[in-house]
Amino acid sequence: MVDTSVFVSALRSARGKNRAVLRLCLTGECEPLMGTSLFFEFEDVTKREKLFRDCPISQKDRETLFHAFLSVCRWTHVYYLWRPNLPDEADNQVLELALAGGARALVTNNIKHFKRGELLFPEIEILRPGEFVQEVT
Repeated sequence: MVDTSVFVSALRSARGKNRAVLRLCLTGECEPLMGTSLFFEFEDVTKREKLFRDCPISQKDRETLFHAFLSVCRWTHVYYLWRPNLPDEADNQVLELALAGGARALVTNNIKHFKRGELLFPEIEILRPGEFVQEVT
């Protein structure tokens, strides 16, 4: 399960662990999950010019990369809501998707956001990109 923070960071820099996570997804070494709410969040984030002002990748290239990422994602439906009550509602939806899809790990740059919920799910590791890359490779 890949959070939008990882995708955005991967686009902003040609190097680093965020890019390595994206590469693992695109080469089929791991299978990210995608659901309706996360899809709309990804779509919104990739269009935010402010985030990509100093980015070497154009809007069109970002869209192309997003579509390539979508092609390797496993579409997952969330049938019920766990509501872990995280500070950011979008993070609740990401964690719910991870639960519904049986994700082993949720890869994010916002670790602290996911560890402050009222409900905790120890079966899902909340990992930084570097930790995830180290586990997978």
